[in-house]
Amino acid sequence: MSALICGSIAFDTIMVFHDRFRNHILPEQVHILNVSFLVPELRREFGGCAGNIAYNLALLGGAGRPMGTVGEDFGPYADWLDRHGIARDQVRVVPGTYTAQAYITTDRDDNQITAFHPGAMSYAHLNRVEDAQGVTLGLVSPDGRQGMIEHAEQFVAAGIPFMFDPGQGMPMFDGPALERFASQATWLAFNDYEAKLMAERTGKGPEALAQRAAAVIVTRGAAGSLVFTRERVYEIPAAPAAAVVDPTGCGDAYRAGLLYGLMNGLDWETTGRIAALMGAIKVEQPGTQNHRFGRAELAARFKEAFGFDFT
Repeated sequence: MSALICGSIAFDTIMVFHDRFRNHILPEQVHILNVSFLVPELRREFGGCAGNIAYNLALLGGAGRPMGTVGEDFGPYADWLDRHGIARDQVRVVPGTYTAQAYITTDRDDNQITAFHPGAMSYAHLNRVEDAQGVTLGLVSPDGRQGMIEHAEQFVAAGIPFMFDPGQGMPMFDGPALERFASQATWLAFNDYEAKLMAERTGKGPEALAQRAAAVIVTRGAAGSLVFTRERVYEIPAAPAAAVVDPTGCGDAYRAGLLYGLMNGLDWETTGRIAALMGAIKVEQPGTQNHRFGRAELAARFKEAFGFDFT
């Protein structure tokens, strides 16, 4: 099986300020704000939901194809995908644009100031699902607004089951738009905050949404996750992590686990635990695509965490 992963592909520039923002921002002077922060730590990471999910799915041995739009500066990312055997036949370079970029500065209190340039991501609608051959499963994740709308419609038209994962793209949609996504998708995935926002805007919580969708997955960080189906609710425990280094990208790693389970016909008890373990492995490393593991290591960690084999 092959999964088409529609979503953002981005560069993340992460900087660390060795002080506290509040020591340099005067509340009574915010109307004339002009500050500069010295950031001795800087790293540039490969990111974006489609890139992250495809990377994690490849680690699991699954075939995932990211579909997104990128700029003329995409070269280093393209080389990275090639080195890790990730297909980029559905990655479109948009001339005259930059790849989407997030500039994130973090202080000693873990407060963050982020500037995001969507760049080529705004042209996501130029890609079309029907152009990808051999796809059996889909995912609509945060991307350009029109691209998310059109890709959901195209999955339906092609008869391809897909997961709707609005993530940080949820604020772009009102209640009726979210209702439409929910009616189109086979599976829905949210974190706990997004699930509450979904309920607020549509009037439907996970239980109600699961009466139409095959499953609604809600992640709750260290509290584990819940999988709502028509018949029951599965409580999935969090997997133990050796250290909590960087939570960025854990949701994408989790979703790769979901796709792997769906692609291999695994039950929700197993699928949810694979997803949870993927999140734990990711949180142990900085950045979104710097973690590695072999099949034997994954199987051993799974059995140690949950007491049974998934292979």
